[in-house]
Amino acid sequence: MTGEGGDYRLEHRADGATVVRLSGDWRLDRALPSPEAVLAEASDATTVVIDGGELGAWDTALPAFVCQLSRAAAARGVETERVALPEGAERLMKLARTVPVADGARRESRRAGAVEVVGAAFLRVVSDARATVEFVGEAVLALWRFARRRARFRGRDLALAVQEAGAEALGIVSLISFLVGAIMAFVGAVQLRLFGAEIYVANLVIVAMAREMAPMMTGIVMAGRTGAAYAAQLGTMTVNEEIDSLRTFGFSPMEFLVLPRMLALMMMLPLLSIYSNIVGLLGGATVGIGMMGISGWQYWSQTVSAARIDDFAVGGIKAVVIGVLVAVAGCMRGMQSGRSASAVGLAATSAVVTAIVWIVVSDAVFSVVFDVVGL
Repeated sequence: MTGEGGDYRLEHRADGATVVRLSGDWRLDRALPSPEAVLAEASDATTVVIDGGELGAWDTALPAFVCQLSRAAAARGVETERVALPEGAERLMKLARTVPVADGARRESRRAGAVEVVGAAFLRVVSDARATVEFVGEAVLALWRFARRRARFRGRDLALAVQEAGAEALGIVSLISFLVGAIMAFVGAVQLRLFGAEIYVANLVIVAMAREMAPMMTGIVMAGRTGAAYAAQLGTMTVNEEIDSLRTFGFSPMEFLVLPRMLALMMMLPLLSIYSNIVGLLGGATVGIGMMGISGWQYWSQTVSAARIDDFAVGGIKAVVIGVLVAVAGCMRGMQSGRSASAVGLAATSAVVTAIVWIVVSDAVFSVVFDVVGL
């Protein structure tokens, strides 16, 4: 019979054996006959003899077909013999029988159970928590060495990080702070108007901006802008093996790369927070004066009377801590990045998410602590 690729014909012998004579070209780019179809034609045979005396050109399609036919025959309890097959095909089939299948090569996929999924998630959380504690510990040691003037990093790297985290961030911080101040003033005025107390919009804006919104919103903006940039930079350096090179030459990546970025955000976040207070105050004044009919002098007087140094101190403390958290989150995810382009993107995303979660949690903790101490 003729297949679409290789040809074969069957000859039945008196001793009950069936000879499968292969002829023509047997190549992978051509369709081959099914071993089950061949055995179906030789259903009464006690032995199947595979004869390759009339073969033409061949490649690995031939030994693959012969092996499949032999296994199918063995499954039916029929013996097989090979006659006049090419020497190269015989060697390939011998090698296939000799080399064992690697462990897991034929492992079937299965759906994990609920307990396994929960356990794996718990182990990932524990591993991530351990890596975070280790990184924070190394960061604290780097700060301690800096305080003792033993940290090694380039001053120009610190200056560049200060510029990127400070002056270059004024635009986005201005926009967000102005809008936040305006939104708080508008929402507060709508409610205060019910009681004829629109003038207290100034109190609401200055207190909320100084204590909460200025440090928090500035930190979130810097997490999306600077923290993601830190993760991408260090992740790319991990891919290019630059961090490994620093270790090889005896430099500490924590001091040389992380410390300048952390110091820059520690210095710039409080300053940006003060700037955010001013811009947010202007946003609230725009709504209060332009929409609520409050005079400029009244708004200013009410703001001065409501502003307290304690509120700005609370915001300043929060800004310093948030700066550290954003820097640690960005640098940690960058240092933990895998060695591929997609891993760098995941590191940047993870840095932003981690920083925002830490900011919100820290703000909640500060609120409780300051309430206890009376600030």
